Amino acid sequence: MPAPITEEQARLDREALLDTAEGLFYERGIQAVGMDQVRAASGLPLKRIYRLFAAKEDLVVAVLRRRDRRWRGDLAAHVEQFPEPRERVLAVFDWLAEWFAEPGFRGCAWVNAHGELGSSSEAVLAEVRSHKRAFHDQIAGWVRAAGATAVEPVFLLAEGAIVTAGITGDPAPARHARAAVAMLLRTS
Repeated sequence: MPAPITEEQARLDREALLDTAEGLFYERGIQAVGMDQVRAASGLPLKRIYRLFAAKEDLVVAVLRRRDRRWRGDLAAHVEQFPEPRERVLAVFDWLAEWFAEPGFRGCAWVNAHGELGSSSEAVLAEVRSHKRAFHDQIAGWVRAAGATAVEPVFLLAEGAIVTAGITGDPAPARHARAAVAMLLRTS
């Protein structure tokens, strides 16, 4: 009889599984990746995987939730380096440009998940909506702190830049959106 798995080992297995699944789902697509591929890439037995996540949908939601915390945390850490509120808003687009230029950039993980599963998975749809709401709220806080009222246009420019860069593979949409936001901040 094998030794029981400790809480620490379960935590490490969970993190390794999430790392593996996130990489595979983002690179290849959620529906294109089967649980056998996740098992092979993670090195974990299917039995342990299903003990951690009862269904693939649960794994997808956990991947998106963890990615959200990291993604928005990284964005906030970058933006908060700038003392001037207007520069913070513009820094969002500088950060996006850096992200768009990263090797392996494949657009927005939440838009991708929505495109694949949004109409068939209430849990994934809820997670996508939660991320978009939280990102909107981040943008809103920075825009309002800059004394501007253009929350919706700034948010839509950020979202549009993300989608366009994901489709074209070109980081230029961040630069174009930044220029438009700079004009908006001057007029609002």
